[in-house]
Amino acid sequence: MTAQQRLVLTVAVLGSSVAFLDSTIVNVALPAISRELGGGLSTQQWTVDAYLVTLGALILVAGAVSDAYGRVLVLRIGLIGFGIASVAVALAPDPAVLMIARAVQGAAGAFLVPSSLALITATMRDPLRARAIGMWTAMTTGATVVGPLVGGLMVDYLSWRFAFIINVLPIAVGLFLLTRLDLPGDGAHAKNTRIDWLGAAMCTIGLGAAVYALIEEPNAGWAAPGIWIPGITGILLLVAFVLRQRTVRNPIVPLSLFRRRNFTAGNVSTLFVYAALSLNGFVLAVYLQQGAGLSATLAGLASLPITFLMIALSARVGALAGRWGPRIFMTAGPLIMSAGTLLLLTVSADFDYWWQVLPSMLVFGTGLAVTVSPLTSAILGAADAAQAGIASAVNNAVARVAGLLPIAALAAITGGALDLAGFHRAAIVTAILLAVGGLVSLVGIRSLPD
Repeated sequence: MTAQQRLVLTVAVLGSSVAFLDSTIVNVALPAISRELGGGLSTQQWTVDAYLVTLGALILVAGAVSDAYGRVLVLRIGLIGFGIASVAVALAPDPAVLMIARAVQGAAGAFLVPSSLALITATMRDPLRARAIGMWTAMTTGATVVGPLVGGLMVDYLSWRFAFIINVLPIAVGLFLLTRLDLPGDGAHAKNTRIDWLGAAMCTIGLGAAVYALIEEPNAGWAAPGIWIPGITGILLLVAFVLRQRTVRNPIVPLSLFRRRNFTAGNVSTLFVYAALSLNGFVLAVYLQQGAGLSATLAGLASLPITFLMIALSARVGALAGRWGPRIFMTAGPLIMSAGTLLLLTVSADFDYWWQVLPSMLVFGTGLAVTVSPLTSAILGAADAAQAGIASAVNNAVARVAGLLPIAALAAITGGALDLAGFHRAAIVTAILLAVGGLVSLVGIRSLPD
């Protein structure tokens, strides 16, 4: 890499890590937040959900704006907005202010990840790009290790408020490094670009309403007007948005992207793989505490081998995928994860982490490390550099929605209770989802993109 490319990678990692760090910190801080501010379970749910709704609603628009006005500008706006919102969360005097600040954080977070990855895509070509994405994956994954540990220390020894203020440091470093970037073509076409603002509103409201319905459905059920009305409204707006993209002069999402085989197949694979990841992560964390009797700290540490394998292997796998193409990795990785998930069927009433869970974590983590970098690289590599922002945003939107779907259907998957039998049923469903994701890649991905 050149000096500028190394700087691009550093900025991309910092920008994305802020969002990843916050998402893991908040889970640790939830009990302390509800104890101090009140509101019980509702406060805990909406501390998470307010962020997810605005993140999901704005991520496609953020990708389009990134392509139109430049990744550096959009990343700077995202970092500043996230920093201000983080301070507002830390200073929140009551649940209402906290929810509003979390919603602003989600909106700013929508600008961070797509523009960060778009910086890498726009400044590098394979095999260097694949290796850089592998390094990005490894280093941002490190934020998931640091998050719970730092958040736990802040909550236990200072206050949950300090767990959010810690975001300010990487944001300040990221903003400083942005001033050192020299990307002459970034945002050069802004004067001649028009954003389809009506389409942006349809997309934002449609995604926001649909995501809201998915999040709240487990609490109220589909029969509740507060669920099915926004759900149907969101779907209709998204259908109208897609129809509009076929005819409008400056589409938010150029539908021509989906004529590229790797882009379409990669996103379909993402749908299955990230649905499985969300289901597995949720069920494992809850069952280890409620079923196996582990403490919250031990339950969090149980999946640490996955994170270490991601950090150790992702950059190397990314480099190999850049040389050999993504298909073999995107096929083998989910199948390995599927096998690792099936090992959880050995979990019994006589619980033993070392023989029943650790082997699954090691196999699953290896498969995940084999999958993520090639998957991201294949999807972004299928798009032109000028469309890198929206390509990344589409993939992130698919991953976010995929993560909500199995949680909304959790009762049906587990049989109504997350006991040992429900845990085993969830493991089987997770394994099937991963196997389908691998088979989609086998059939749909080409090592040489069209």
